[in-house]
Amino acid sequence: MSEGPLWLPTARAVSQTQLTAFTDWLEARLQVDFPNYDALHKWSIDHAPEFWQHYWTYSGLTPAELRGPAVEDLQKFPGARWFPQARLNFAENLLAENSERVAFISILENGERRSMSYAELNQQTAAIAQQLQQLGVVSGDRVAGWLPNIPETASAMLASSSLGAIWSSCSPDFGASGALDRFGQIEPKVLFACDGYYYNGKTIDTVARMREVARAVPSIEQIVWVSVLHTALELERGERRLQDLLAEPAEPLTFAQLPFDHPLYILYSSGTTGKPKCIVHGQGGTLLQHRKEHQLHIDLRAEDTLFFFTTCGWMMWNWLISALATRCTIVLFDGAPTYPQPSAMFDICHQENVTVFGISAKFLSNAQNTGLKPAESHDLPALRTLISTGSPLSHEAFHYVYTDIKADCHLVSMSGGTDIISCFILGNPNLPVFAGELQCAGLGMDAEVWDEDGQRVVGEKGELVCTTPFPSAPVGFWDDESDAKYRAAYFAQWPDVWVHGDYAEQTLNGGFIIHGRSDAILNP
Repeated sequence: MSEGPLWLPTARAVSQTQLTAFTDWLEARLQVDFPNYDALHKWSIDHAPEFWQHYWTYSGLTPAELRGPAVEDLQKFPGARWFPQARLNFAENLLAENSERVAFISILENGERRSMSYAELNQQTAAIAQQLQQLGVVSGDRVAGWLPNIPETASAMLASSSLGAIWSSCSPDFGASGALDRFGQIEPKVLFACDGYYYNGKTIDTVARMREVARAVPSIEQIVWVSVLHTALELERGERRLQDLLAEPAEPLTFAQLPFDHPLYILYSSGTTGKPKCIVHGQGGTLLQHRKEHQLHIDLRAEDTLFFFTTCGWMMWNWLISALATRCTIVLFDGAPTYPQPSAMFDICHQENVTVFGISAKFLSNAQNTGLKPAESHDLPALRTLISTGSPLSHEAFHYVYTDIKADCHLVSMSGGTDIISCFILGNPNLPVFAGELQCAGLGMDAEVWDEDGQRVVGEKGELVCTTPFPSAPVGFWDDESDAKYRAAYFAQWPDVWVHGDYAEQTLNGGFIIHGRSDAILNP
């Protein structure tokens, strides 16, 4: 006999989710009835252009309507072009709030805590954007960040994208060769670098390593130093301090209106087989997909406090920062997740009244193995949703969450990755949670499990595939004009079908189990 659900949303809770509100809005607009999520999901696949067009209108993003057709060449995968006539700006949507509402709470491992309002974030972004323009940064240029997870990293990214420049980052624990393998390929014009960081009780100076890489990449014309350790740094030629840039008066932000598929980010594969692949993601697809996941699948709202433990070298940082579009408060933490004690992350959840907390599956397994029991040691009344990603969450870890962390919370195990800067399979606030299972495929994501003959299977293990295009698929790989590397990475097994490289199983509950990687595209 199969095990029952670990968690069930109440009827009252379901009636109040944003997913329910969107479903009701869509039913009224289309004069159709969606009796359950499966029906809504099927419609979002069968009518993909209409789904994404209607969701954009509903989402509250800017502009309120995207002009022109939703997609050209939908039958081409890769090759479909979403909203080819639309113009928008990613940063403009993340900075729509410009009030004293708290945008970021920044916490470093050494206990240093500060907050930044949306108004301050807008001001800081404007100052950085103005300096980037003075340095000659224009649309299409690359701007790199070798930085910890702090507000200035987000400001530099937003300033770059406001101009149409392409942002790429890695965390300061990367060695010189790892950073050079990445930044050397994309040739950034400006490098935002830190003087050091704190990790596991240690203070680590990074200045010499970052200068070494900057000297080895001829395209870097300027280093902008972001002080984390508050060191009295002697500047060399071609270097400036961020604090000096911010002291200069800045004009209000203006936002370049760019094509939907204009490059926004360059992310990297793990580089386990040669140099990392440079994966280019577009501004419109990233924005639309993240907004959908935050709003409909996580039920994230302006009154929420979102905390996701990540570094700037993981795509979850990009996913986290997009939550600014919801106008919520985001907790940024930089340091070791178990310092000075194993409960450090739960201490922050308690201290900051976190409502949505994200962590890796590995962290949860380690917490279980060390006997950590936050349900007994911490008061977490605000915590509504717990997100796990990075690798499959075990059946036992699902039980651990409900037994030893919080009995009444929505556990969202989700799976996607750097390749799509988002998720194929994730949570649903209206559905039950079963041990070991990811709840559902995302709206607009035609995720299935196929056997070796290319036939869809349920209740059997096979390849996780996506059979129709979606807006957050990569624009392409950097320096891959014929798309040869891109096609070889995902489309070599079956024509026009994305093969994700996960060994998966669709369950009779309608959910999914990820059993692990089936290839070496990315090493999670």
